[in-house]
Amino acid sequence: MKRSVAEIITEQIINRLEEGNIPWRKPWNGEANAPRNLITGKPYRGINAFLLACTGFSSPYFLTFKQVQEKGGLVKEGARSFPVVFWSTVTTEDRETGDEKNIPFLRYYRVFSIEQTTLPVPELPQVEREFNAIEEAERIVDEMPMRPEIRTGEAKAYYVPLFDYINMPRKALFHSDAEYYSALFHELGHSTGHSSRLARKGVMESGYFGSHDYSKEELVAEMTAAFLCGECGIDSKTIDNSAAYIRGWIKALKSKDNKNLVITAAGAAQKAYDFILNRKPEEMKDAA
Repeated sequence: MKRSVAEIITEQIINRLEEGNIPWRKPWNGEANAPRNLITGKPYRGINAFLLACTGFSSPYFLTFKQVQEKGGLVKEGARSFPVVFWSTVTTEDRETGDEKNIPFLRYYRVFSIEQTTLPVPELPQVEREFNAIEEAERIVDEMPMRPEIRTGEAKAYYVPLFDYINMPRKALFHSDAEYYSALFHELGHSTGHSSRLARKGVMESGYFGSHDYSKEELVAEMTAAFLCGECGIDSKTIDNSAAYIRGWIKALKSKDNKNLVITAAGAAQKAYDFILNRKPEEMKDAA
């Protein structure tokens, strides 16, 4: 059975969420790297911007298969395309009045990242602001025991348990210094669940989006970030953002015992917080 555009796009969103990508939570400046069409240069808008930003490519440029051919390139073998939706209209006659009327309907076409083709990848000018390090936050990051490697290969924030590394957008891309550290603390929170640290189930066992373990792990990471922001005096607006994010996840949970989940997540976040601050066992016990 042919699927509707809405079904196709919904599936794309669920896939992104299952991969751990939350496209509407992005405290860094993505304007310079916003997904756009290579030929027209225009950035994609609405849900298209969210979906294409989660594809994992460093270059923001996308093209249709036909555009790749017109540029003299080839799509690489095995490359998977991505849907882009748009509203169109069809003109029809009103059965009652006989007048012409335009009926809107949703359509889509598919695009490839330029990195999936043989075309040369153009460089982008970087729009960045001056970054001013927060001394106490830097100290916390530097002194974290067994800290995972922190990379800056992509304009995305995520933690990879299998290879135990964090990827972060460049510091100057964030809207504020505080939001950079909040995002980094979130990923450091995830990293404490690695088998070499606290061996948390939500990190060691992959969960599907909406599952109890998956949702709890997101709560743990964000609470850890909130605790660490408070530790180094980062402004309350960042803490409020964390609280709003946490509330959003609670609403998405299917578990009837949300209150208990928050309590257990907070306990796990306290352990992660203590681990990152390298507190002694007796200090960790007192803080529990």
